[in-house]
Amino acid sequence: MSHSIILQPEREKSLRRRHPWVFSKAVLQVKGKPVSGETVDVLTHDGKWLCRGAYSADSQIRVRAWTFNEKEQIDQAFFTRRIQRAWSVRQDMYDLNHTNGLRVVAAESDGLPGVTIDLYADVLVCQLLSAGADANRELIVEALKQIFPDYSIFERSDVDVRKKEGLKPVTGWLHLPRDSGEVVILENGMKILVDVVNGHKTGFYLDQRDSRAAAGRLAKGKTVLNCFSYTGTFALSCLQGGAAHVTNVDMSDLALKTAERNLALNNIELDKSNNVKQDVFKLLREYKEQGKLFDMVILDPPKFADSKAQLMQAARGYKDINRVAMQLVKPGGLLLTFSCSGLMEDMLFQKIVADAALDANKDCLFIEKLSQSSDHPIASFYPEGHYLKGLVCKVF
Repeated sequence: MSHSIILQPEREKSLRRRHPWVFSKAVLQVKGKPVSGETVDVLTHDGKWLCRGAYSADSQIRVRAWTFNEKEQIDQAFFTRRIQRAWSVRQDMYDLNHTNGLRVVAAESDGLPGVTIDLYADVLVCQLLSAGADANRELIVEALKQIFPDYSIFERSDVDVRKKEGLKPVTGWLHLPRDSGEVVILENGMKILVDVVNGHKTGFYLDQRDSRAAAGRLAKGKTVLNCFSYTGTFALSCLQGGAAHVTNVDMSDLALKTAERNLALNNIELDKSNNVKQDVFKLLREYKEQGKLFDMVILDPPKFADSKAQLMQAARGYKDINRVAMQLVKPGGLLLTFSCSGLMEDMLFQKIVADAALDANKDCLFIEKLSQSSDHPIASFYPEGHYLKGLVCKVF
């Protein structure tokens, strides 16, 4: 039995622009009794077909559109086509002999809402974050087996956002299981150790690939303070680029030990860096009091805002940490600063950093803008896909 969602009058404009979300307040009527994850047709109030998508009874996003083609069915062939198309885009952009850690599917931007698939050498990691993605797990995994027959598949659907869909965390091997989740990937020729079972996100921050390369390009001869360092890959890129020394700061013992292992993997002397297990906010203030200065400071903090209600508080946090960081940069040195909060728009982030410079009594030149790497594309119909902002600042 087919089910359909009837929209309120004048609420179809975003769907006509192919934005894939239908919010609960836009729904006039639910015909039938669809369960979460089930495929439904979405119609205007006067019965015109708009899209076919996945229903979610628990989420404020009541439907996520799979297709705007009325003839297209949501079946095995559909998921295989979509994943193959996304993979073809990445194959055109990357040489796997040089870089083999990639985002294969970027959810809504690749026409698969709630589906994230990352490649780490010969291991695929999938995150299914919506009711529709979860309900179609078997079809998605079968598509991956067809396209990547010899690759292991691990699921990391352990993100809090699943709670909004009424879903519990799910993790585990789905195909060709391994004894360990550790994988060594290549990024621009660097060897990087990734733990797909226990690491952050799906194991690693693939979206910062281009920013790490930029840091390496700018680091020659410099002393670098790498804040929120995780497994030290900004440091690795800087040292390969000729940095004199890098200090990594993170709260995780395991991450800092992995940073040392990454240096060893790339035959870089351990005395080229040191690791500090400390809260970044506290350490920056201690370094300021001690009069420590660096040629380059990298700030890559976790997300400060998950909702619009948190945005003003996040803005204060970004301003505070950038202000103190600028006071640790030698005159004429560099600050590389980032925000991964999707709600933080480009110009707001730039204004926050500019205000931080004023409060720090520093002159700041924005000499380069950075963003997520190209395997995290931004679809024309889905501007929310642009979430990572970065600025390279010359500080005087």
